Amino acid sequence: MSKPEHEPAATISPETVPTEKPVSRLRRRTIRGLKALAIVLGLWLLLAYIILPTVWRHYEHNPALADAPKTTVTAQKIPGDPLNVGLVGVEENVVRSMLAAGWRPADPITLRSSLRIAASVVFKRPDPNAPVSDLYLFGRRQDLAFEKPVGGNARHRHHVRFWNWVEGGRAGIPLWIGSATFDVSVGFSHLTGQVTHHIAPDIDAERHGLIVDLVDAGWLARIYQVTGVGVTFAGRNGGGDHYDTDGELTIGVLSTDGVAGRQPDLLTNPPAVRLKEQLWSAIGPLLRTTDPSP
Repeated sequence: MSKPEHEPAATISPETVPTEKPVSRLRRRTIRGLKALAIVLGLWLLLAYIILPTVWRHYEHNPALADAPKTTVTAQKIPGDPLNVGLVGVEENVVRSMLAAGWRPADPITLRSSLRIAASVVFKRPDPNAPVSDLYLFGRRQDLAFEKPVGGNARHRHHVRFWNWVEGGRAGIPLWIGSATFDVSVGFSHLTGQVTHHIAPDIDAERHGLIVDLVDAGWLARIYQVTGVGVTFAGRNGGGDHYDTDGELTIGVLSTDGVAGRQPDLLTNPPAVRLKEQLWSAIGPLLRTTDPSP
């Protein structure tokens, strides 16, 4: 009996090959894209909010400032101007050095001084001792305030507020930690509607200008930086004004007297911070060309 012949293998035509549905391919690609996006976003969050802030944070020249406040607050407890400058010295030398640098003490806020600054703005009259609004630190208003007028009235002026902080100083000599800003106009607060000065966004320029004035007057023995509020692209102060900053707090150690031509010792920042400063010098001007202030 002969064996049955094998049946020929069935042929499969291209029409019978199952094809992947376009919807399934699109779904897989979408899932892969979302996973890649999640990885990139996670790496960015890790870099921007954990790694770089840690690398850039430095207090090697004054460890006590690691626990210092970073911003002032208003009477309504709204975060105010960031702290960006400080002077180490006794009160007498702080006053003497600021006067020698061309800054004037700001008068306390009274009815008379308020009317005088209003007249200065409206009628464009000089008022070199116009009061500054109160900001708060350590539960109290500023201990000292100085200003440097620009132009013929109190609308435009450099100004700085200082708070006496013994713990931040050295060997019992206090640190006068402060906030330096530039008033560009008078108007209404964007947050409370109260009459106030509006500040320019480049607060680093004000910090630098004050230190340069003190160097020119020969009153600084040493200059160093520590981390202040940190890199800030679009901060808002107590009046709702926009500011940006490299986040550094510059400290000047005062001499016991002013000597023309004296050059202070400059303590260097760590390499990572110097790199950050170089990046900021390129980014900062670009930010101010797209100022988000109302």
